Amino acid sequence: MTIDDRATEADPAAAPSAPPGPVAPGRREIARRALGSVPIPQIAVLAVVFLVAAFTIDGFLDRSSLYSDLVLAAFLGVAATGQTLVILIGGLDLSVASVISAANLTLPVLVAKGWPAGLAILIVVLLGALVGAVNGFVIRRWRVNSLIVTLASGGIVYGLALAATNNGLATGVVPSWLSSFSSPIGHTFGIEIPGVIVAWAILAVILGILLGRAPVGRRVYATGANQTAADLAGIRTLRVWVGCFAVSGAAAAATGVLLTGFVASASVGIGSPYLFTSLAAVVVGGTSLIGARGDYWRTVLGALILTLITTILVAHGAGEAVEEAAYGFLILLFVGVYGRERRIRDQV
Repeated sequence: MTIDDRATEADPAAAPSAPPGPVAPGRREIARRALGSVPIPQIAVLAVVFLVAAFTIDGFLDRSSLYSDLVLAAFLGVAATGQTLVILIGGLDLSVASVISAANLTLPVLVAKGWPAGLAILIVVLLGALVGAVNGFVIRRWRVNSLIVTLASGGIVYGLALAATNNGLATGVVPSWLSSFSSPIGHTFGIEIPGVIVAWAILAVILGILLGRAPVGRRVYATGANQTAADLAGIRTLRVWVGCFAVSGAAAAATGVLLTGFVASASVGIGSPYLFTSLAAVVVGGTSLIGARGDYWRTVLGALILTLITTILVAHGAGEAVEEAAYGFLILLFVGVYGRERRIRDQV
């Protein structure tokens, strides 16, 4: 028997204790984490804005009015789809507006030349994805600032679209089914719900699952948190950048297609407002510009908030200046809430 054994017999409290195992989180900690993942400020703002619209705008709660707002929010939400992914990995895509306008100009011309509408839409969306993929490759491969690359590529794409359509004056044809799909009075399988709203809801569910549960989502967040660590962990960050920007380009082109159906014609510069609002929807939704924090459901809330604010301002006769000021105030508000967070890589 050793001296330590005799000491233990004499005083059991003196026995060396086993190393503590992991402590299971208590109920309060679990509740705190759950509440931390819920965008409470955005939900509160959305509720307040909805109530203001309901009490100050006659007929706002009519089905046609609600569908109109949801359709407009769907356009913004689709445009901000890729922007969300790009911001999560630490970039910005300023080509969104130009790709939207280019798709809007190009699609009717292709259909007028005899292309099947479905094939023409597929080609336009794939071209948008190609533009985005090139952006992502150049930015990551040669470490060029994303603002410079996307601003330049957007100008090139829009310029080519204007040249190919005689500055937007070329005659075009918009398929009737596309107009119905993008219309607030459209139907989905006989149900009085616009097709674009249903498509946006499906997109939100799929993207939410991919970001929150699938390996591809973990790669996106890891790349945005610390690219060097992600590379060392075996994540091919170049592919992540190319993929996220490709989705951004495809989503922008799809938005241009939807807007073509909504206005039933090509319109020069129709994508210009989305340069600011696609970023604003992401920021107001609470996705952090420092990367790796946020998700697409927050962007959905941001798109709904901005759309309702626009509806209120337009209904009360406010001009574009007031609308821009309101957007700026919201961005400052939510940047103040989320923008002071330290980067994840700085906390490690």
